[in-house]
Amino acid sequence: MSQDKAATIAVRAGINTDQHHSAVVPPIHLSSTYRLEGYNQKGDYDYSRSGNPTRSSLGTAIADLEGGCTGIITSTGMAAIHLICQLLNKDDLLVIPHDCYGGSYRLFTHLQQRGLFKLAVVDQTDIAQVEAVMQKNPRLTLIETPSNPLLRIVDITKICELAKKAGSLVAVDNTFLTPILQKPLALGADIVIHSTTKFINGHSDVVAGAVVTKELQLGEELAWWANCIGITGSPFDSFLTLRGLKTLPVRLKQHQENAQSIVAAVASHKAVANVYYPGLKEHPGHQLAAQQQAGFGSMLSIELNGGLDAVKSLFEHLSLFTLAQSLGGVESLISHPSTMTHAGMDLEAQLVAGIKPGLVRLSVGIEDVDDLLKDLTSALDNCLAITES
Repeated sequence: MSQDKAATIAVRAGINTDQHHSAVVPPIHLSSTYRLEGYNQKGDYDYSRSGNPTRSSLGTAIADLEGGCTGIITSTGMAAIHLICQLLNKDDLLVIPHDCYGGSYRLFTHLQQRGLFKLAVVDQTDIAQVEAVMQKNPRLTLIETPSNPLLRIVDITKICELAKKAGSLVAVDNTFLTPILQKPLALGADIVIHSTTKFINGHSDVVAGAVVTKELQLGEELAWWANCIGITGSPFDSFLTLRGLKTLPVRLKQHQENAQSIVAAVASHKAVANVYYPGLKEHPGHQLAAQQQAGFGSMLSIELNGGLDAVKSLFEHLSLFTLAQSLGGVESLISHPSTMTHAGMDLEAQLVAGIKPGLVRLSVGIEDVDDLLKDLTSALDNCLAITES
């Protein structure tokens, strides 16, 4: 585990490790197989599904940033979510937040329907609900904070304390903040999950995920399963993500600075009913976020007064905010959670989670903030005719 600071770890990951040609930047190892020196004489690598030097460099870097022991790189973020499910047997209870990412919700509910484990869906902002479900001694508790898409904040330390007493492992989805802005393992978690597709890679050209464990034994168990079910990431994707990782700290500074300007501008706009951003002092989780995070991130959601018609108008008049899935790239994106990221949840579950038809989610990029403000406010201005009709 590295003792260097985050920016140094991110930049130096894999640097000067080439033993053959002294390349400063670590090379990409595309070979699918590796030579054995003799009968039953395996080296560090024998087959790339099981282990790959490029993937190992990325896994080590993310684990170092999270303060963890083992970093496992998976083919997608959902593969990382699926990987932690391998810890569960049919009689084990999994606790998930009621407002988790729609793809995760879809996976968990369908695996439960197949009888692979038991499931409890809980509003984790309500500690009384968490305390009640812990009486059932869950095997695994998943936390997603800030939540997607309403940016709710839950108390990682408190939930981890309750989970430990109940004998439950705790996994935290840290995709929105990355280890630069939040370190769940230091707050008591056992596992951290990332869709590295998002901020860690940061350039919207890779789909991948990561699982980091605090303890070696748990890491070895999950690494065994990742190899067994064949969900490890590719060398090329690992190479690109390692390259993107090097600029993560400086990218996040600009992401956050832009997001704060956007929030200030839209909060008072007449077309906007609500703004969901933990950096706002009136946000219910503001104080908790300030305690357990090193920043408020660059994700926000807004609810429009005109409902779905206003949403359609907004999308039609935007030019810099691209209507698209995903988040965390250098470019600004906007999405409609109800029909996009959370389409895997039925309408009733969406409404319980607070996801309304008039809600849009913004991933604020690192473009010039004046251009972004002009684009967004102009599009919101066009929504006013719908709002006021």
